[in-house]
Amino acid sequence: MSKILIRGAKVLGHDPQDVLIDGETIAEVGTGLTAESAEVVEAEGKVLLPGLVDLHTHLREPGREDSETVLTGTRAAASGGFTAVFAMANTFPVADTAGVVEQVYRLGRDHGYCDVQPIGAVTVGLEGRKLAELGAMHESAAGVTVFSDDGKCVHDAVIMRRALEYVKAFGGVVAQHAQEPRLTEGAEMNEGVVSAELGLGGWPAVAEESIIARDVLLAEHVGSRVHICHLSTAGSVEIVRWAKSRGIDVTAEVTPHHLLLTDELVRTYNPVYKVNPPLRTERDVLALREALADGTIDIVATDHAPHPHEDKDCEWAAAAMGMVGLETALSVVQETMVDTGLLTWAGVAERMSAKPAEIGGADGHGRPVSAGEPANLTLVDTAYRGSVDPAGFASRSRNTPYEGRELPGRVTHTWLRGKATLVDGKLT
Repeated sequence: MSKILIRGAKVLGHDPQDVLIDGETIAEVGTGLTAESAEVVEAEGKVLLPGLVDLHTHLREPGREDSETVLTGTRAAASGGFTAVFAMANTFPVADTAGVVEQVYRLGRDHGYCDVQPIGAVTVGLEGRKLAELGAMHESAAGVTVFSDDGKCVHDAVIMRRALEYVKAFGGVVAQHAQEPRLTEGAEMNEGVVSAELGLGGWPAVAEESIIARDVLLAEHVGSRVHICHLSTAGSVEIVRWAKSRGIDVTAEVTPHHLLLTDELVRTYNPVYKVNPPLRTERDVLALREALADGTIDIVATDHAPHPHEDKDCEWAAAAMGMVGLETALSVVQETMVDTGLLTWAGVAERMSAKPAEIGGADGHGRPVSAGEPANLTLVDTAYRGSVDPAGFASRSRNTPYEGRELPGRVTHTWLRGKATLVDGKLT
């Protein structure tokens, strides 16, 4: 592989430096670097970050290739600056066996736009009644260490305890979709003033908070790791903060859309705003931002949930829940966290690269931008500001809540182990 010299980039937002890539590795970081026959990327004014890592992506393959495939999903990931994604298990068939997770893992390796690490289901068929083949999935070629029934909650406390005990043996983690099902029957949006005015079924915050409270106590009792998916309420923040103060091994994620959007948007009845967990109040949004800034919430994860046009272009009650997010995640984080002064770019790298790689065990990802490290990198034009046009998305689906919205930042280059997957904003 040829050498690449990234010239004058602000590494993690700091003073400009040059970064020399040689093959799959960062060879040198400094000022005034030169390299014979190297391809030069002029990066003055741009920010260079470690390649982003998403711990919560729905790639839909196998079974729902009409909404996304591993190929289109990883192309979307590369467009958004991601070099690794963790693929959720709610496929058809469900990724609850070694065979299915190995299929997803090999599809990711074949396509090459980013690394794909499958997440295994906690229970057979996501039905919540019987543990899936956790050990077999871990011992498979995919080496699964993260398990989740995302889309459904592991609501049975006994099953959740057994899962935590099982994964403890090999250092795995259970990622919980916190939703008490009996409290959310018929729920369509956040329970509050807006749901009352619109006459839509309310989704109470306590449905999320009660499961989180139970699971952190189970994790403490077992001495295992639990991860909270798409945390969305101010009350959930306080529970996680309390658990961490007790030394409980809990981590949590927040989505970009929960950092920016509120339930007031549901007044439009536009199904693009229908998501699980639902958009919450302005108070919740502000609490989530503060928690991400102070480290109570560990990471940003997209919950990229593609749907075909017909599943969203319908009446609110019939619409599927979910939003695409890989290609807009970094822009939303810049808007809500960096441009507001809540995070530096180094803080973004910690929460969107280093920490998700650590939680999921993504080898070679989330590493510092320094000599000897794998050349998984993302270059961002932070001065850019433009309107979101889903027609240009690499994802197969277009269900974005940001269409026509002006957002800052644009990923111009992505490198996966020294190989460019995105150049000047275009996929290679």
